[in-house]
Amino acid sequence: MFENIRLSFQGIFSHKIRSFLTMLGIIIGIAAIIAIVSTIEGTREEIKNNLIGSGNNAVTVQLSQGEWPVDFSWTPPPDNVRVVPASDKQRILDLKEVDRCTLYRTRSNTDGLFYMDQRIESVTVYGIDEDFFETKGMDIAEGIGFTEQMYTDFSKVAIVDSIVARGTFPGESPVGKILDISGEPFRIIGVAVPRSGFEPTINNVDDYYTYNQSTGGMIFIPTNDWGICFRYDEPQNCIVRAADTDSMTQAGKKTADILNENVRNQQNIGAEAQVGDSESLPMEYKSESLLEQAKALQDLSKSTNSMLIWIASISLLVGGIGVMNIMLVSVTERTREIGLKKALGARKRRILAQFLTEAAVLTSIGGIIGVLSGIGLSKVIANIAQVPVSVSTSAIVISVIFSTIVGIVFGLIPSVKAANLNPIDALRYE
Repeated sequence: MFENIRLSFQGIFSHKIRSFLTMLGIIIGIAAIIAIVSTIEGTREEIKNNLIGSGNNAVTVQLSQGEWPVDFSWTPPPDNVRVVPASDKQRILDLKEVDRCTLYRTRSNTDGLFYMDQRIESVTVYGIDEDFFETKGMDIAEGIGFTEQMYTDFSKVAIVDSIVARGTFPGESPVGKILDISGEPFRIIGVAVPRSGFEPTINNVDDYYTYNQSTGGMIFIPTNDWGICFRYDEPQNCIVRAADTDSMTQAGKKTADILNENVRNQQNIGAEAQVGDSESLPMEYKSESLLEQAKALQDLSKSTNSMLIWIASISLLVGGIGVMNIMLVSVTERTREIGLKKALGARKRRILAQFLTEAAVLTSIGGIIGVLSGIGLSKVIANIAQVPVSVSTSAIVISVIFSTIVGIVFGLIPSVKAANLNPIDALRYE
């Protein structure tokens, strides 16, 4: 075997240009496949990270009516949904899929929200418990967070996010300022920011309102202060942080099941619900299926790019045909050599192994060069097209093995031809 490999390298290097041109189809095919697979893997990771919060693993479980979350800015608290008791929060925390849990109330439309004489619009107000910021994945960037006492003694304090801070208080710190929420004064004590993720560029009030057409800022108050501004009997929503990314879907579903025990049976209401009549639809807690959305988008991306892989594989077929052609030429050129070896007693399998080894070595070298070219091409694509790439080790290994198989398959016919040459005819060949 080692002798065959040595002879293969000797034959390849004695015809460098011819060997390179023979490998070119293999090199292009492998490079294209590596680049495409790397782009697919990078895109899949980006989709996953963008949807699930870059590893935060937070899943929101909201009280919904039909397909839409219930917003008590417009809807009074329902009679059949009770406030979630503390015991249910503990049951959620006891789930093996759940690492942390928080209950919160929210209003996405608050007419009575002012700073001095300036009305603040497109802002969501949250009534939060002591676990909210840790579960949501947020930190206090300026000022202080709520103390344990603030959650219980009706201190009328608030924390704003960076969007509200920059939009409402441009060029100054919001800490210490007074917000008017539904006619009640709340003192700002801190600014909260997400630990990771996209942060918009907001330098003035115009930028703030432009951005808030699609994404609003957030104001947080302790949950015990909620009734000062709104209603204490409003049911809460929930955010759970899954123990790991793969547990997100189950964590959300099991949490929703527990919370739905606080929703009284609405079979009669559901039976009477008419299509398009959202007010008659039953209410229930639903979890957002971000992991399933990520998988769906990943599968779509994968199926779309699979077509490109098949197209790139055509060049491997072309490369294999080139290998077959050059091996047939090599057999013809070395007919007398083959006849001499057979005359000296070389068996068919020895001649067959020699030419198969030469074909496999030729395509393996092409595969290795193709892998290196594919990695380089991936980096170029990432820099030019600004798309993420992730080089797959398994794709590299499979590509090299596949290129070797191409050499064996397409080198088989020339090798058989060489092995079956009549030694007398081969020695007489001119």
